Amino acid sequence: MEIAVLFCVFLVLLLVGIPIAFSLGIASLSYLLLSDISLTIVPQRMYGGIDTFVLLCIPGFVLAGNLMNVGNITDHIVRFANALVGHIRGGLGLANVGGSMIFGGISGTAVADAASIGSVMIPGMARAGYDKPFAAAVTAASSTVGPIIPPSVPMIIAGSLSGVSVGRMFLAGAIPGLLLGLAMMITVYILAVKRGYPRERRSTFKELIKEGRSAFWALMMTFIILYGIIGGFFTPTEASIVASLYALVIGMFVYKGITWRNLPQIVVDTVLTSGSLMLLVGLANLFGWILTSQQIPQMIADQILGFSANPIVVILILNLILLVVGTFMETIAALIILFPALLGVATGVGMDPVHFGLMAVLNLMIGLTTPPLGVCLFVVSGIGKLPMLRVARAIVPFLICNLVVLLLVSYVPALSLWLPNLLMGD
Repeated sequence: MEIAVLFCVFLVLLLVGIPIAFSLGIASLSYLLLSDISLTIVPQRMYGGIDTFVLLCIPGFVLAGNLMNVGNITDHIVRFANALVGHIRGGLGLANVGGSMIFGGISGTAVADAASIGSVMIPGMARAGYDKPFAAAVTAASSTVGPIIPPSVPMIIAGSLSGVSVGRMFLAGAIPGLLLGLAMMITVYILAVKRGYPRERRSTFKELIKEGRSAFWALMMTFIILYGIIGGFFTPTEASIVASLYALVIGMFVYKGITWRNLPQIVVDTVLTSGSLMLLVGLANLFGWILTSQQIPQMIADQILGFSANPIVVILILNLILLVVGTFMETIAALIILFPALLGVATGVGMDPVHFGLMAVLNLMIGLTTPPLGVCLFVVSGIGKLPMLRVARAIVPFLICNLVVLLLVSYVPALSLWLPNLLMGD
């Protein structure tokens, strides 16, 4: 009875548009009131959910992303990507994907990527002769690369839940992230040739060097973070502070987009974003504790393994569950609630925790662009002032492309594990 109320309240609140954090909290409170469990469990479980050292790096990376956003980094990245591939048919679409790959390695979040790149590229592509729904679809689809290429907030959460090194999780996303970007570029090119989209003037070698120099400092940020963590110079939490200091210096003195006057607003935005993320983590942990106390994760695991013990079938079922959940639930909440249960199923059929963690994050990222509730679709629809239905139709080829990459990542473990094993040992 109580568990039915928990799920019913949660689903109703989601359907009426209540934010995911409040939906989780109100549903959990309803369950506790009906179960006569002391409400002191609420602060205990919420605090327990955020009392993890590795989660301290989330505010640091959020601050670094905000600093780089204000520091004109998006314009430099887009210009560099356009200088590289703009002369190819559909070049602005290719630059859109390339810009997302570079920017995603800095912001680590799909929604920030879609908003930042989209505000520059969607109007620019429309003016250049591209269909606006196509421009919006490319932006939304390519934003899924952000949380795959390190650093990545969802990877931090997955690492903390599985007990796996965050550095290993970061490295696991490098090859799949590049593969995802390459596949989307191929899709853009095929559609551009078929529809006769324009190409830009080929950049001269001098122009290419100039744009490369301007984007160099942005590219260095990801290198510093990864090299520092892999080389043992600092932990992921320390890396987030280094990234923030680096972003402040580069944004203020190199790109000159940050001034002392707008620093307070950057800090306020960071506090609000970090606070909302931590609230979500705490309430999701409370919700997850209720499910665990009712042995729901074990029931899910038993049902899946009872249906089939074949690894191929089990991995397919895990993908379907995560894709469906990713279309309507925020990524971090979905990870905290589902990841522990599904991780037990995955390891039960021989999957490495790092491999499963990457697969789970990729599924949830694709869910952000899946109609009808994908968050990134709403973001790009708003920027392009387009009906959701037109963007949903335009994104179908990219969804197919991303699903093909997902299947490769799911069934070829080496794509995820080769690089972390090479650099950090088995």
